[in-house]
Amino acid sequence: MASYHYRDSSLGPYAAIFAIKAVGKLAIRLSNMPAGVIVYTMPTAALELRNIALGGILSGLDRKSRLNFINKNIRTISRVIIEPRFRSLGLASWMVKETMEKIDVPVIEALAVMGYVNHFFEKAGMTSYEAPLPARCEQMKEAFELAGIGENELIDARGVQRKIERLGKQEAVFLERQIQSFLQSYGRRRKMPPGLERTRYVISKLTDRPIYYIKIKKGGSD
Repeated sequence: MASYHYRDSSLGPYAAIFAIKAVGKLAIRLSNMPAGVIVYTMPTAALELRNIALGGILSGLDRKSRLNFINKNIRTISRVIIEPRFRSLGLASWMVKETMEKIDVPVIEALAVMGYVNHFFEKAGMTSYEAPLPARCEQMKEAFELAGIGENELIDARGVQRKIERLGKQEAVFLERQIQSFLQSYGRRRKMPPGLERTRYVISKLTDRPIYYIKIKKGGSD
């Protein structure tokens, strides 16, 4: 089912996997492929919006206590995949709602870039929190604007790259400095050479902001 998901990275260790299986003749037509899959993993150690959603309770804990709390009380929905022939039937939200109760922790969370266009986590009863754009991203967007590349153009990496290649010397030098400075926050990506791949990566950091979702079960942390 990985080919049907927008994330191209490997899944890695997981806490639980649930699948919707077709039965009868339909199962034969699908060659026993699931109609849908949901994957729960262990949570990452640090998420700013998690602490906000939990009312700041993690701020007063030392690192060891914070990690113990997170590992004991939280699980993360890392994948929700519906086979294309079964989409638009409400299966994604149904699967999230049904399986959350099967996970024996009080807090379920998820991060999803696609949350801006598909609200199935909210339909399943989760609360959404949107992260503000980091200051470095705002500065990079302003640099594009000053170079004559508007925010509405950032959806087309090839178009942006063509504009970059046509910039005058002064604008080109300015934008190159801004991009190099921006990439310093992204590890090995800071050494990416100029070109379409780098432009596409920079744009992705300005536009692909995930929404944080959380569900606190009754009787759980509050």
